[in-house]
Amino acid sequence: MPQPLKPQLLLVLAIAASIPSAIQLSAAAVPATEFRATVLSIGDGDTLRVSRQGLPITIRLACIDAPEMAQSPYGQQSRSYLQTRLAKGREVTILPHTTDRYGRTVAEVISDININLALVEDGQAFAYRQYLSGCEAKKYLDAEYRASRHRYGVWQVPGGITRPWDYRRGRRNPVIPDGTTPGGRRYRCKEIGSYARAQELLRQGHSYLDSNGDGEACESLR
Repeated sequence: MPQPLKPQLLLVLAIAASIPSAIQLSAAAVPATEFRATVLSIGDGDTLRVSRQGLPITIRLACIDAPEMAQSPYGQQSRSYLQTRLAKGREVTILPHTTDRYGRTVAEVISDININLALVEDGQAFAYRQYLSGCEAKKYLDAEYRASRHRYGVWQVPGGITRPWDYRRGRRNPVIPDGTTPGGRRYRCKEIGSYARAQELLRQGHSYLDSNGDGEACESLR
């Protein structure tokens, strides 16, 4: 007649059986690791394209919200600032936070400095309060406070310009112009003719040309 297993052996077997699921759980909880990439292009003040081992990736800068391109001249200034900091071909470190609904990698970008934080510090973007979890919130809020005190960038207007998230909410209101021409015409990518012209129209307020919200219009024309 077989002998019953000892309690100690039963405990060892139970622990061994639990190990695979524990490993899987641990792996799922680990956030995406940082990686090196090369700057390809700048979409707007908080969006860029990078290449990782030949694969293009759209990056949405985490923790911040820059003026929309239609918020002239601040959107253009923010984009120019980012272009100056991150020239095409520059090597950067990407610190991923998450992936947004458009499939973009939401991340902090490190060059010689934390670019996301620098944008806020120099008044080219706001701390994005709704999405500060996972960020060093105090650093971003303190940077915004200093920029407002010095009246940098978006803070040249007393109290700061309309926040980008409020501006986008207003643009969804049907009484707000939607970026069409005065005659009501809406452009289609295939009739624009060039990628550069599409970006110019986007900066003029034709936001519908940026169908996936990544800061680039008519990417099929690239």
